[in-house]
Amino acid sequence: MAKKIILALVILILIIVFGIMFFAHDSVEVFIDGENITVETITFSDIDKHGLNNEICDYTLDVMNDTTTDIDTYKNGIEDLCSYYGLEDVEITLDSTIGPNQIPVIAYVDGTSMLPTLKDGQSVLINKTHNVKVGDIVVADSDEYGGIIKRVDEVNGNNIHLVSDNKEISYEYINGVLYELKGISTWVDINDINGVVISY
Repeated sequence: MAKKIILALVILILIIVFGIMFFAHDSVEVFIDGENITVETITFSDIDKHGLNNEICDYTLDVMNDTTTDIDTYKNGIEDLCSYYGLEDVEITLDSTIGPNQIPVIAYVDGTSMLPTLKDGQSVLINKTHNVKVGDIVVADSDEYGGIIKRVDEVNGNNIHLVSDNKEISYEYINGVLYELKGISTWVDINDINGVVISY
């Protein structure tokens, strides 16, 4: 009788182990808080998980600084990295402080053109998205001004008009020439938008 019970337990354990191996999927879980990235790779495969996790962290930092990468492109990039390490059909889960499948990024205000809303040196949390509407504050790359934080004033197709909140005009002599100093008013392409400010 004891042998039958032991045999039944061994068979049950084997069924459970093979069931787990058959139904379990390799997975990568990424958590982003805007500055920090945590990656956990869960797999039964014999791979360099530490190396893969480090590469995913480096890739995520690049994505956070790239205006053109959206969530689908980001997940495809992780799949490519997993494939390189020998993992196929990986389940990728992205979570963040602003919700699932969102890429938060912390940016810093440089200058006074967004006063009184934003102050020089202040940090802001942005959601990396191109989904913008009039009134949003966005972080963008401008051909004319470089990296800027401005308010969306107008949306015309893929063209986004950005303006400063600070409407104050001042004058300053530079090398003997009087210059008018005022906030920025510029157009950018939707692909130049890094994201929308969601907290400041």
